[in-house]
Amino acid sequence: MSVQKACKKCGYITEEDACPLCGSPTSREWQGYLVVIDHNKSKIAQLMGIGTNGKFALRVR
Repeated sequence: MSVQKACKKCGYITEEDACPLCGSPTSREWQGYLVVIDHNKSKIAQLMGIGTNGKFALRVR
């Protein structure tokens, strides 16, 4: 079973030790998530500064 980790910089959720989007380290300690399906139309994605589709953590430690 793989462990979901969140990027400390952009919040992208992945199983890797480094974020595939920005290259920052990831953390196992995160809370809540947002799934962005269409970042161009999503007001929440715009407010959070998300420029791509995917699964993002709301809080990362």
